[in-house]
Amino acid sequence: MSQKAYGINPWVVMAVFTVLVGPFALSFHMHYPDEMYYTDAAVKMLQNGDYLTTYLGSGELRFKKPILTYWAVLAGFKLFGVTPFASRLFFLIAGAATVGLTYLLSKTLFADRRIAGISALIMAANPVLIFSATRSIPDVLLVLTMTASAVGFAGLIRFGNEAPKKYLWILYISLALAFEVKGLPAAALGALGFGVLLMNPWNRIHWKTILYYPAILTGIFISLFWFGAMWKIHGPSFLDGFLHDQVGTRVTSRFLLILQNGLLAFLLLNVMFLPWVFFGLKKSKETLQKLWGENPAFFIFAVVWTLAILGMGALTSKFYERYLLPVAPVIAVWIGWFLIEAKFEIRKNGLKIALAVLLILNFNVVLFSLWLNFKTTFEFWIWVQISFGFLVLVYLIKLFFLSEKLPKAISYSILLLFYFVSTATFRISLPDQGQQIHKFVTENQILKSQQIGFVGNLHVSSKIRIGLGPNYDLIDLPREGWEERLNLFSNLIIEDKLLQKVDTSQYQIITTTVNWNSKAIPDLLLAAGSPEFESLLLQNGKIYFWLEKK
Repeated sequence: MSQKAYGINPWVVMAVFTVLVGPFALSFHMHYPDEMYYTDAAVKMLQNGDYLTTYLGSGELRFKKPILTYWAVLAGFKLFGVTPFASRLFFLIAGAATVGLTYLLSKTLFADRRIAGISALIMAANPVLIFSATRSIPDVLLVLTMTASAVGFAGLIRFGNEAPKKYLWILYISLALAFEVKGLPAAALGALGFGVLLMNPWNRIHWKTILYYPAILTGIFISLFWFGAMWKIHGPSFLDGFLHDQVGTRVTSRFLLILQNGLLAFLLLNVMFLPWVFFGLKKSKETLQKLWGENPAFFIFAVVWTLAILGMGALTSKFYERYLLPVAPVIAVWIGWFLIEAKFEIRKNGLKIALAVLLILNFNVVLFSLWLNFKTTFEFWIWVQISFGFLVLVYLIKLFFLSEKLPKAISYSILLLFYFVSTATFRISLPDQGQQIHKFVTENQILKSQQIGFVGNLHVSSKIRIGLGPNYDLIDLPREGWEERLNLFSNLIIEDKLLQKVDTSQYQIITTTVNWNSKAIPDLLLAAGSPEFESLLLQNGKIYFWLEKK
């Protein structure tokens, strides 16, 4: 498999990733609950000018995560205004950059660029990376920085004690940034990486090589800057929230839960790399022996990081698939190495079967999207998006029949699935509550610079806070005792199921947002485009009201 024959250019793969994943980041087709912590804090930063302290939407302090994720959201808001896309822009870029760094990691380790190309394709098609790149949460920033640190480790593994100093700079700066993203997990993986360098017998690194003080001191400053600032501003008590999140609420000691989480982590780790893990299974024992003989240091490094992330996942009180993401690029490189050595590309039947399944899935998704969009109002850009996606699908079908560039076609088919799904979720999820509230306050010329009380689901509050922007101060009221604070606000936004607890005689009440309820989606889909749809939506949808004191 030549690089030219397969046309695997990392910049092209990164661009394809950005274009096909991008629609999910444009608006809240899907809104991940944890996004509210970072977007709420970034809006508060714009309002109060304090870019170091992080707040909840209620105005309470929150120190559970270091600062870098908040700054990524803030940078988007500063450059492009307060919008859903601005909140996610740098996370989408981080996802694409992770694909590029996976290529660089492989190229640093191996002379054969075919391995680098396959590794990049495997990582681009990783569903956890795809989802994480469309959410403003730490995970994609963590995988980006940990992959950059892996490039540093790779340079030391390949060149040993003669490694250029640039790899030490990459290593320490990346680990420092990773620590400012997520904290202790980055430090743990970094420590294990150093352990492999110092103790492996094949290309052992002398401790004097690692002690490169300019890079170490710079890394220490970066990693501890925010912590030092918070200590000075808020005192040592701020660490209570950080350590409680990092250890207290995450770590479990129950044996059965550890076993359950460990098995789930192992299963999901394999699912993340479908269908690649099925290729090259013939003569796998011989291939593994060959890999061990070629580069045992990287073999061990990949195994140690994989076992470490499985162990961390097993020990959490609640496991999420995104916890596996930080080491996914290293595993992608290992799998790419394995596949090239196993000569997987000559066994085209398996590749064509996998591609056929993906193409059929794409075809079914686009049929559903066409059906739904034909039944609803015309949206020019959605039809442009579907048309472009259909052209990509035709191109992939052509590759299938020509039996050419099959690994690339498989990777792009997975990305295209997410692209087509966004053309359907557009009809179900949008306009979101934030967009609807933005339209309402604009049309009704609601005065800015006033406090608005919010009562309801805090995930909805975060979307509305983005819709209102920094000129409106939306305050989340507590779940308990919120009724006692209503008199503090002239205007309220309240969830429908809580309206009965309010003395409505004091307020003018306006329905401002109506969205699909997940429980009613089947009925709403069947009624889409019919005269009964709007009434059915009002009966079964999620509704928020604007309350203004008379």
